[in-house]
Amino acid sequence: MKLLSFRSIRTRIMTATTLLSVALVGSIVLVWAKTENTLYRQQKLNEAKFLSRVLGTSSFANHLEERNWSQIRLNVNVMLRENEDFVYVLISDARLENQIIAASPEYLQGQYIPDIVPVKVSDAAQTASPKSNSLETFALADIHFGNHIRAKRGEKIIEVASTIQRLSGEKLGTLRLGVSLRQVNRAVANAVNQALIVGAMGIVISLICAYLLARRLSNPIRRLQTSAAQIAAGDLQHRAEITNADEIGALATSFNEMSAALQTSFSKLQQTLASFELFVPNKFILAIAPQGIENIEVGIAVTRHITILFCDIRGYTSMSEMMTPREIFTFLNDYLSCIGEVIDQAGGFIDKYIGDAVMALFDDENTDGALKAAILMHQSLEKFNQERIAQNLPRISIGIGIHRGEVVMGTVGFTSRIDSTVIGDAVNVASRIEGLTKQYGCPTLITESVINSLSQPELFSWKLVDQAVKLKGKDEAIAVYELLLLASID
Repeated sequence: MKLLSFRSIRTRIMTATTLLSVALVGSIVLVWAKTENTLYRQQKLNEAKFLSRVLGTSSFANHLEERNWSQIRLNVNVMLRENEDFVYVLISDARLENQIIAASPEYLQGQYIPDIVPVKVSDAAQTASPKSNSLETFALADIHFGNHIRAKRGEKIIEVASTIQRLSGEKLGTLRLGVSLRQVNRAVANAVNQALIVGAMGIVISLICAYLLARRLSNPIRRLQTSAAQIAAGDLQHRAEITNADEIGALATSFNEMSAALQTSFSKLQQTLASFELFVPNKFILAIAPQGIENIEVGIAVTRHITILFCDIRGYTSMSEMMTPREIFTFLNDYLSCIGEVIDQAGGFIDKYIGDAVMALFDDENTDGALKAAILMHQSLEKFNQERIAQNLPRISIGIGIHRGEVVMGTVGFTSRIDSTVIGDAVNVASRIEGLTKQYGCPTLITESVINSLSQPELFSWKLVDQAVKLKGKDEAIAVYELLLLASID
């Protein structure tokens, strides 16, 4: 779940934006801190250099030349007392082999090389130019002035050294100033804190902006995802309601166009399937391909016990000779519509039309539906004949044969052309029984297998026509019965 959450566009945008903001703010803070540190250090160094040059070429030069050491020492103490950034002040006399004749702290007086800084710093101070030089170093020991510690051991300091000389240029001695970096560090720390505060505010603002941007980008995509799920669930009329004037809006427009095209294609497909069912009944498809029409192929077959009904028009050949092909076409459609509706009503389906003949199947566990269909067909035909008589057209009569038995339902043909069919001895028997209606002058004939399969035999009446009829192509004789037509049937 966490991995999926991280893969979301919203999370990725927020993560990328946050990392970018942190990197940017971190870089700004780092550059800011370095800049402030360099600026403060340079400023402090310039102040120390200026002071050392002024003192080295004015009062200290006169006092040192006159060996007025007490005044020099007084001035040094005042300097250290009034400027807390000074860690120490040392004045050495070149005429006394660079002995320190004035120092603050005072315990450094009389030394030649002070033990508070490395020796190389003292060596560099002795070679200082009149303009002064500077060197960053560190304290070797705690440096006290009065009751205060001006620098702790290991603390970084800057020493500025300048030459004290006469106006003629002769060197009298050296002025050494130790400058603390505490104030510089505090100033840099304050600058860094300010930079961090500004950076934190920037990160917060960037997070808010990233969230708003991520939501603006991800919400339409999520709505598109929801719309796609609805369409996948079958709601082809659904459209994505996204009005962004950007690439996502263009994507939504294309998505809706695709949805409309899918709806049109699916509507055409439904119409095609509906039209296909007019040629191959849906009950037949469900019998041979219960998993869907897309699984139909040549050779699919199932074995069933079904009831077969054959119906034929009496004297159709002579009747058709008196009509034009167009009239025959119109007549057959009117007639087939008349009997087709009642077959559907009774629960059967028409397997095929054979000229004026109709072959219907009743795929039920009993044969009640087939007998109901036969009765309803005669009743519907009576109404059809009344309309024909009103138009001065001759009456028509039909013969119906019904038999029940085992058949094979499936497809025949080859890859480019297949057809549905029902094959079996029961089909031939039903066709022969329908032919016997002419011989015995009965509207409807049924076999004993039909009677034995009735679930409600009390609803129907029949009479024996022939106990032993030998059908063409059959070795064994069978009994046939006439179905008596009732006035009405529910």
